[in-house]
Amino acid sequence: MTFSDAIRTCFSKFFTFSGRASRPEYWFFFLFIVIWSIIAGIIDWQFFTQVSVSQSDEVKSVTATSSQPVQSIVSLIVFFPHLAVAWRRMHDTGRSGLYALLPILLILGAGAVLVFGIGLASSFQHGGNLDILFTRATLLVVLPTLLILFVSPLLVLWWLTRPSQPGTNQYGPNPYEVAQ
Repeated sequence: MTFSDAIRTCFSKFFTFSGRASRPEYWFFFLFIVIWSIIAGIIDWQFFTQVSVSQSDEVKSVTATSSQPVQSIVSLIVFFPHLAVAWRRMHDTGRSGLYALLPILLILGAGAVLVFGIGLASSFQHGGNLDILFTRATLLVVLPTLLILFVSPLLVLWWLTRPSQPGTNQYGPNPYEVAQ
């Protein structure tokens, strides 16, 4: 599969989460996203950045801000095709597509534990036994989750680089074995 074939395939399968995607299909589309993100960043930097200079007592500070409208548009356009091709790529390695969402699900889980655990602890008397118990229990759960949160993107990246599972699996035929 060539670079242009991969881009065409990913945009034609915008919301297709079934089937399998080969390594070149995923990685060429990923390269396309990186290239367009860089181009969008340059456009935002060139045309949508506001620079302000302030000076006080011989200290001069320069601040550049941008709302990054072009990068936001590019991100919105490629979000679903990228998610779909990652989902299909996981299928190609014999895994559920949900594994592509593992880091995001862990972030949401850690956030929920923090919000509900610390929120529940704060509803008790400050400094009381239940306050300390819920705070410590929350930290006991969050610390291993944060460790896993740092490892999970590397694990997903490793899965995305794995070769195709030979033959037909539960998600469909091997993309390398299908006649084009």
